[in-house]
Amino acid sequence: MKFIVTFIGAGSVGFTRILLRDLLAVPEFKDVTIRFMDISEHNLELVRKLCQRDIDAAGLKISIEAYTDRRQSLAGARYVFMTPRIGGLEAFAKDVEIPLRYGVDQCVGDTLAAGGIFYGQRGIAVMLDICRDIREVAEPNALLVNYSNPMAMMTWAANVYGRVRCVGLCHGVQHGHHQIAEVLGLLTGRDPIPVGEVDIDCVGINHQTWYTRVLYRGEDWAGRLTEGFERHPRYSKTEKCRIDVMKRFGYYSTESNGHLSEYLMWYRKRPEELTKWIDLDSWIEGETGGYLRYCLESRNWFETEFPQWIAEPPYAYVESERSEEHGSRIVEALETGRIYRGHFNVVNNGTIPNLPADAIVEVPGYVDRLGMHTPPLAPLPAGPAAICSQSVGVQRLAVLAAVEGSDSLLRQALMLDPLTGAVCTPEEIDQMADEMLVAEAQWLPQYSDAIKKAKTRLAGGLKVPVKDGYRGAVRLEVRSVVELNALAEAKRKKGNFNSSQV
Repeated sequence: MKFIVTFIGAGSVGFTRILLRDLLAVPEFKDVTIRFMDISEHNLELVRKLCQRDIDAAGLKISIEAYTDRRQSLAGARYVFMTPRIGGLEAFAKDVEIPLRYGVDQCVGDTLAAGGIFYGQRGIAVMLDICRDIREVAEPNALLVNYSNPMAMMTWAANVYGRVRCVGLCHGVQHGHHQIAEVLGLLTGRDPIPVGEVDIDCVGINHQTWYTRVLYRGEDWAGRLTEGFERHPRYSKTEKCRIDVMKRFGYYSTESNGHLSEYLMWYRKRPEELTKWIDLDSWIEGETGGYLRYCLESRNWFETEFPQWIAEPPYAYVESERSEEHGSRIVEALETGRIYRGHFNVVNNGTIPNLPADAIVEVPGYVDRLGMHTPPLAPLPAGPAAICSQSVGVQRLAVLAAVEGSDSLLRQALMLDPLTGAVCTPEEIDQMADEMLVAEAQWLPQYSDAIKKAKTRLAGGLKVPVKDGYRGAVRLEVRSVVELNALAEAKRKKGNFNSSQV
């Protein structure tokens, strides 16, 4: 089979390398054309060199084509994998630090809350340009496979305003699936239970998807998981917010403890309360600015660890080494007809009858040679549906704001966001929006007029007091390369470290 696959944002070494391994493990895909595109020529070359080494070791006759020109990379492409972080870590830091001055304490800030909303404004501006290029130079009806956050907003913009066929993919469902299999092992005394023996339906919106059916040996355990999570030696400590939501709303939610805590209005609005809902064993469990710290450490480590990655054995392109990411499986099903079932982010169009038709929902579906199919589902339980509906309202406003460059809609999205609205007054939100517009101006071309007005208002001084120097309720310091190397070496000696996961 011969077709072109383009990776936009290929400078992300770990993820790009995994997605490529998954794709080239398909026996029929030995003659595809692989293109990497990134704005960082340096990172692009490092990743190309590493992945080409893997390809050569596998005996394939594929030469990765590397581009810094996006339009050239998309010419004739049938599949486009999108993974970039628009604005990089410089903009990401502003998404976290500026809201923190107003008491908005985010663990990640890439999906909702003030950080996620502004991340969407930057990303959608670029997404629409990418969609234009796909329409004009890619293969007709090309599929855009979006891995970039904010997942729902980006996928919404691509499908509706970019007029490109787009599916959004995330691995939150798979991670929770493994947790549930562990918990069922505890509840039934049959530990370990292979995850393949537990069948799930997960329904909702990205990062707020609910395990509405958990079938094991003919029984549905979806409403009986609370006891198992509370008894689990690890999850009882690391998933306190998720457990509390499950106790109150009846179902387990996909997203990590830290992520979920910032999508709701209850868990992060008072610093003195936050500590009882999180654990500091890993950033993903709720640490203030946790993902930013992780990304900064990974960037600092990238250069020093690259020789180690080259020295390690190359990836094997075989079925047994494929990850649980959906992307390569979708391409395989579309090209070969082998049926694949997974959970996908798509336009609702009635799939979940009690969520808005225009929303991007995360739902079970299957893929074959005829396309992607998402059968109609039962209504989402009333409580989870209400939580999702609130988030959908914020997403819709944020997408419209980004597409139209509407300062008014942007501020409405911030006001209606659960965490931002729980912490900030309207006056604080207005001033925070001004600060973020000015600080991120270089990535927000659609807001040129609003940025000028924001600069004028800020020139007169801040009207609302802020928490200068406030670092959040539970924050850890960024570790140095020396500290990270020492940690990596200790893990290597124990035999449980893989540097490509950084």
